[in-house]
Amino acid sequence: MKNLFTNLTFWVLTAITAGAFMGHYFPQQAVEMEFLGKGFINIVKIFINPIIFLTITLGIIGMGDLKKVGKVGAKALIYFEIVTTLALIVGVIVANIIQPGKGVVTSNLQKGDASVYTSKVQDFSWLQFFLDNVTLQVLLVSLVLGTVLSKYSSKEKVTEWLNFLSKYVFRALHLVMIFAPIGAFGGMAYTIGKYGIHTLLPLAKLMGTVYATMAIFIFGVLGLVLRTYKVSLWSYLKYIREELLIVLGTSSSEAGLPSLMVKLERMGCSKPVVGLVVPAGYSFNLDGTTIYLSMATIFLAQVFNVHLTFGQILSLIGILMVTSKGAAGVTGSGFVVLASTLTAIKVIPVEGLALLLGVDRFMSEARAITNFIGNGVATIWLANNEKEFDRTKMEYAFANVQQTENVVTDNLTDTTQRADSV
Repeated sequence: MKNLFTNLTFWVLTAITAGAFMGHYFPQQAVEMEFLGKGFINIVKIFINPIIFLTITLGIIGMGDLKKVGKVGAKALIYFEIVTTLALIVGVIVANIIQPGKGVVTSNLQKGDASVYTSKVQDFSWLQFFLDNVTLQVLLVSLVLGTVLSKYSSKEKVTEWLNFLSKYVFRALHLVMIFAPIGAFGGMAYTIGKYGIHTLLPLAKLMGTVYATMAIFIFGVLGLVLRTYKVSLWSYLKYIREELLIVLGTSSSEAGLPSLMVKLERMGCSKPVVGLVVPAGYSFNLDGTTIYLSMATIFLAQVFNVHLTFGQILSLIGILMVTSKGAAGVTGSGFVVLASTLTAIKVIPVEGLALLLGVDRFMSEARAITNFIGNGVATIWLANNEKEFDRTKMEYAFANVQQTENVVTDNLTDTTQRADSV
């Protein structure tokens, strides 16, 4: 019982449940809880860029072999493109088999105002995407600085200060994560209170199809990816279940990013691989978002009785392979990408986006969780592929899930030393 009440997972799950009840029975008061969820996410975001900067810079200095850094980066981009393309194909196939949009009566749906997204279609540019994506900027600066410092004769003094700073950044993160249940409560209460369970009924088939497809992708594609190096997907999911609940409650994969990086290092992935792959993955490895974009497009085609030929479906996959990479870093950018895709295809009314706005919040949890799991799997696979993975640490971490949950946000130095002692 003592372990239960000191377990952060228990409190996060309790908070999500309480938030859902409040949203359903006291919707007006629940909507006012939005500041709790947003506030928690905003505080966690403060730590994301410092952690990325410190992890990458220290990792490159420690690695020494700059050619290997470039090799890992190139492999990561290739991996991202292959896996997100598989996600696209899975989404298209399942949507065509189940046909969630068939028979949907648009007059029964709650519609939103999609003009704010459709008006931005022509404004999208890759330069603006980079300028708006601070994570990518920090990644680039860290790579350059780490490369320069690795050649610096007195790099030991700089490394000492960076390690000192890293220690206290993670200690501060530890204090913040104690309040994760409050953030999860606020996020869930707002979602249920604002949109209500009743908004799901007209599009229940689409919701069910999206969630089922995400599950198929996670346990099918990602499970096979990990199996190539004999890593159990189920053990990994149990290992990060606390972070998954936080992502579920807040509908934001960013809420779990710092803790994910700590846990990936604890389970045996090297610091440079974690530092390179996870931040890049948050911009280029959006498996859940990619699946949703493909399914949403097919759904709208079915709603408006637009028959897509095999050639048009191939064109759709090709367009989304490019445009889906811009669906990160900016709120609402996923709808902008979807609007640009519909505009490019020219056979599906772009105004159909209004039909999705009412239930999008409920599907954002599935997207965020799939993106989150996908980036962790990518890091584990690439660490194994580069022989930068310690299986002893993984076995220790998986065998002591209950113990590690109670200290999930301890600073990186302590956790690494604990694993090294095995």
